[in-house]
Amino acid sequence: MRFLLLLFCFSFLKAQSSENLIIVTLDGLRWQEVFNGLDSALVHSNKFTPASRAEILAKYGGTAAESRQKLMPFLWGEVAQKGRIYGNRAFNNKVELANKYRYSYPGYNEIFTGFPDDSIQTNRKIWNPNVNVLADLGREEPFYGKVAAFTSWNVFTYIFNEPRSGFLVNAGVEPLTECVSLEALIVNDMQERQPNIIENVRLDHLTYQLALSYLSNCRPKIFYLGLDETDDFAHEGRYDWYIDAMPRSDKMIADLWQLLQSDPQYKDKTTLVITTDHGRGFGDEWTSHNKNIEGAQNTWFAVISPQVTPQGEMKTQGTWYSAQFAQTFAQFLGKKFTPTHNTYPAITFD
Repeated sequence: MRFLLLLFCFSFLKAQSSENLIIVTLDGLRWQEVFNGLDSALVHSNKFTPASRAEILAKYGGTAAESRQKLMPFLWGEVAQKGRIYGNRAFNNKVELANKYRYSYPGYNEIFTGFPDDSIQTNRKIWNPNVNVLADLGREEPFYGKVAAFTSWNVFTYIFNEPRSGFLVNAGVEPLTECVSLEALIVNDMQERQPNIIENVRLDHLTYQLALSYLSNCRPKIFYLGLDETDDFAHEGRYDWYIDAMPRSDKMIADLWQLLQSDPQYKDKTTLVITTDHGRGFGDEWTSHNKNIEGAQNTWFAVISPQVTPQGEMKTQGTWYSAQFAQTFAQFLGKKFTPTHNTYPAITFD
């Protein structure tokens, strides 16, 4: 009887851990559009939507529920049905940054190291002194050699401190040289020839194609995809471009998830987390984010996991922090993140 009880407990605990973890970030994507769809004031602004207002309204207009569904059909379809979405402040369901600087580097440091480091205040290219959870998990089996990150922004080489962390960080216009397929060779050539429209950044669809090639051929167990165009276009002050980037990003995540669900290594054994590194301001300040911009601390996240009971859009009052993600990522994999610095606790999904 004792043997059967131990066997049952082991099986139960094993079922509680995912075998794979996929993390996707959409840089600087506001909670307002995620939950409410189009911002009417910004759509009708000659300053921020100068040329394509009618087209944007035709494609993405409607009630808040209709508009957000059109902007992010995967998020409000598959994720809402099979997972959870946090951060609708209309229900006092809040996701916040713990760091006070509200730039991208401090935000990503917080997500992946589990605490707000006051020494990281800007996006300056400095080697991150803090150990990140991906590197920590990748030092032991079954994740050794099975961790990778593909990002459009080249600063991630520094955020993850790639030389020290020891896992692949393909960032900016860096070519893929590991597990190279014909598709990857074509993308390598395309990105070498692309115009340098925005400094330090690669087009998201090129990042995605390289990421998909690597995922299919190298089959990592921990994988991060960092998309950037939502933030880039917001900084340009083009609300129409920012809005159009949302369904493109959502489609990439949908296709990625479909690929995973068609593969026995990943199907029903994988946790997917989608979030952002910071919010943005209100009104004319929607283009910006820093410690002086109110609202830039407000974020959101979504999750599908074998360990999380589906509840869709969360309406429970409470506050969650981006600094909780690092321990949460480890928890999904049945591990604990053990850096030398203190971290925020993992999120509980009761």
